[in-house]
Amino acid sequence: MTDRAPTGPRPPVPPAGHGLLNGKIVVVTAAAGTGIGFATAKRCVEEGATVVISDAHHRRLGEAADALAELPELAGARPLAVPCNVTDESEVQHLYQAAVDHHGRFDVAVNNAGLGGQADVVDMTDEQWSVVLDVTLTGTFRCTRAALRHFYARGDGGVIVNNASVLGWRAQAGQAHYAAAKAGVMALTRCSAMEAALHGVRINAVSPSLAVHPFLNKVMADEELAELRRREAFGRGAEVWEVANVIAFLASEYATYMTGEVVSVSSQHP
Repeated sequence: MTDRAPTGPRPPVPPAGHGLLNGKIVVVTAAAGTGIGFATAKRCVEEGATVVISDAHHRRLGEAADALAELPELAGARPLAVPCNVTDESEVQHLYQAAVDHHGRFDVAVNNAGLGGQADVVDMTDEQWSVVLDVTLTGTFRCTRAALRHFYARGDGGVIVNNASVLGWRAQAGQAHYAAAKAGVMALTRCSAMEAALHGVRINAVSPSLAVHPFLNKVMADEELAELRRREAFGRGAEVWEVANVIAFLASEYATYMTGEVVSVSSQHP
């Protein structure tokens, strides 16, 4: 018996779209760059949706919109891109109103914005704690509240999918602020889902363990990332599109009886 993690297969090829979101208008926050947000916007387009993307980084947001326009499904039609810092209530309100003004409605809100970092509790400053909580938890709350107000006013349902993390369940040194924020996202998901069910709105979350994107190298050392990969059953982290696939499922009509759920996107073993 060896404790060496299995190498597993190489990441599979992303599947073709199957029309899961045909006719839907989907708003995705933190969609710039190469992370889960952009992968989600891309998958939603491939599944037939019209997307509205937002991010606090204006230049990268524009680049993301240009990249999406190159997809065969859009054939050069650039999606609406709305700059939004989720720590600013007025910008959050503007994002969802812009989607309604441009498309007449939106059907799905994917709350992906989050911020991490590395600091032991004994050394962590109030500012380090607060900024992570404000973006990751309170930002998700602001976006959930804004989306719900539009869904309730319209009166014909809607879907919210939040991005949590397995750190909301599992302990990792140096991640107390991020883990606390993501545990809060899980609790927010469950409680708001109970309220929203009365209005026909579903709210769920994904909880990735390790999703591979360049930002990880900015907040974690190579040896720490290698250890996290070793813990995964496949010996690798998830590709961001593998997380996006689960988000698209939760947003679709294939998940109509699911609400208040936190779905782990993980192959992690003890």
